[in-house]
Amino acid sequence: MFDCLNVVARRLGYFIVHSPIYVAGPGMIAIGAIDSSLLSLPEVNDYLVVARCYTHPRAVVFFPLFAAIGSVIGCLLLYTILRRGGQAVLHRRFRIDHVRRVERAYARFGILALAVPALMPPPMPFKIFVATAGALQFPRRRFLLTILLARSLRYYVEGTLAVFYGERVARFLKDNGLLIISIVTGICLIALAIYLVSGKGRAAVKRSKETP
Repeated sequence: MFDCLNVVARRLGYFIVHSPIYVAGPGMIAIGAIDSSLLSLPEVNDYLVVARCYTHPRAVVFFPLFAAIGSVIGCLLLYTILRRGGQAVLHRRFRIDHVRRVERAYARFGILALAVPALMPPPMPFKIFVATAGALQFPRRRFLLTILLARSLRYYVEGTLAVFYGERVARFLKDNGLLIISIVTGICLIALAIYLVSGKGRAAVKRSKETP
């Protein structure tokens, strides 16, 4: 079975990397949508973006956007399902203790609780943040904009690095995913702390406490 999956993965990679852009682009959107919705294709999007940009350096201008758009479509599907199904569907799909932690992250960090996981490569869990955003009725426009910006930044950075360093970028992301998560999370927390101690941050906290 695993040999069959490896063959499929290799053929899929060859198709996306070597097909004309008018074929590879929609294909990348479809793969991104599948990965970000109900199924999981770990690291496939990152690898395909890296491989395409390395093989066709000019593709770095636009190809990462196809992956980002696909991810937005998939996330919107999952968001919509959970928005309609609510907490009952969320608790059937994910462990309750994990859901509670994500809910606390939204309550404490707001938009950063969605943006940081969207930026991170695997093994950072992401679907639970998307699903929880839907169940919590997170504003749809803000949700879509956050996913689009975060995923675009992630794939454009990977694609640009691939032009200079090749497929070693994909291996680095796979081998050092946890380290990257730790560093970026730390940076985000520092940025949040700076904001909270600033005048605007204190004013925002005060207004949130005064709001019934």
